Amino acid sequence: MRVAGLEYRGVREINGPLVFVDGVTGVGFDDLVEITDADGQQRLGQVLDVSAKAAVIQVFGGTQSLSNSATRLRFLGTALQVPVSREMLGRVFDGLGRPKDGLPEVLSHDRRDVHGLPINPYARRYPRDFVQTGISSIDLMNTLVRGQKLPIFSGNGLPHNRIAAQIARQARLLSEEVEFAIVFAAMGVKYDVARFFIDSFERSGVISNVAMFLSLADDPSVERLVTPRSALTLAEYLAFEEDMHVLVIMTDMTNYCEALREIATARSEIPSRKGYPGYLYSDLASMYERAGRLESREGSITQMPILTMPSDDISHPIPDLTGYITEGQIVLERDLFQRGVYPPVAGLPSLSRLMKDGIGKGRTRDDHPHVASQLFAAYSRVKDIRALASVIGEEELSPTDKLFMKFGQQFEGTVIAQGEFENRSIEQSLQLGWESLKVLPRSELYRVTEEELSRYYDEPAAAAPAGEGPR
Repeated sequence: MRVAGLEYRGVREINGPLVFVDGVTGVGFDDLVEITDADGQQRLGQVLDVSAKAAVIQVFGGTQSLSNSATRLRFLGTALQVPVSREMLGRVFDGLGRPKDGLPEVLSHDRRDVHGLPINPYARRYPRDFVQTGISSIDLMNTLVRGQKLPIFSGNGLPHNRIAAQIARQARLLSEEVEFAIVFAAMGVKYDVARFFIDSFERSGVISNVAMFLSLADDPSVERLVTPRSALTLAEYLAFEEDMHVLVIMTDMTNYCEALREIATARSEIPSRKGYPGYLYSDLASMYERAGRLESREGSITQMPILTMPSDDISHPIPDLTGYITEGQIVLERDLFQRGVYPPVAGLPSLSRLMKDGIGKGRTRDDHPHVASQLFAAYSRVKDIRALASVIGEEELSPTDKLFMKFGQQFEGTVIAQGEFENRSIEQSLQLGWESLKVLPRSELYRVTEEELSRYYDEPAAAAPAGEGPR
């Protein structure tokens, strides 16, 4: 039988963010622990591992000022829970769901386990609805679908935060009017990054529909393990109880994984690739799989986790395992960024596996699938021709190859490149795609139909449409 409120005095060992205590009974995995130091100051912990007579506790708030003899522990007999309420929108919280904005605690009798509840796969609804982000390189080439999990693979110094803020400002559904909310989780980011998101949301007027969970770089690293789970718990409530469409942005998942590795090392676990624990895949999946839609609910959870690839290595364990769990990825390219292209979305490595189900007739436009396919094919050839030109010189290229080089410049300069506050409709993005294809001879466009060529390729060239500006 588990006894809530039983207090123990003294611990065997304190190692980093972990506390090891002997002689405990009736304690369960993930139980919440109230920890009191010699000065009477309290903090929370969570049972990370338990055996017949011992327990390992990860301490939220760090283990500073704790001593082996004077530390007192009280096991609460329940898992970590956070309050959930519609009133949490417009608020800022720490990783444990406690107010960080100077306002009072959330008045809610509904508290939920941060680990969520398992969803019956049979109850899931297949993601199909197009989400317009206003960014052509995503909407046109790597379409986001409601209920999808589509990560952004970035690198140090690349503008992934600016892109995430732009998506949060501009994202909307075309097919129906729904209540839209954003849940933002930051793990191990610097204060200026968190401030950037807050200011961006305030200036654009979406702050009232945003709930933020922040675990900053100077906060204890162990809190990074709870932050995304607290955010997803609120997202599940808003989506499946309040029938809202929720976009969850989590940055930076690399910091989360570093914290997971730190805890695993302190527990003396056998490391796997790059020192990360062998359960990294299942741990990430436990969060990513909380996205989706249910047959019995109108709401949805769409995830856009952001991770910075160490040394821009896409084969690193974090992006590698993330790619197996999620339905594609938006990859940012350093070469485009250095050439001043924003957003520097890589044309070929980026991928949305659910794109085919969210575009086309009745969803975006009939020609969307064919235009996207033709743009991918043409841009792929551009990459090959550029590699050839670097060897033999551009002047030795054939006339057709030179046209493809011109296409590549226009595609990157008009379709991929756009302003940070430029909000393009899908019609504008498609028009820009056709304007780029008009650089190529008609005979090279074999992925679009004759009817589409007659309608969009043969018409006189039009000026590139201006963006709608910030909403």
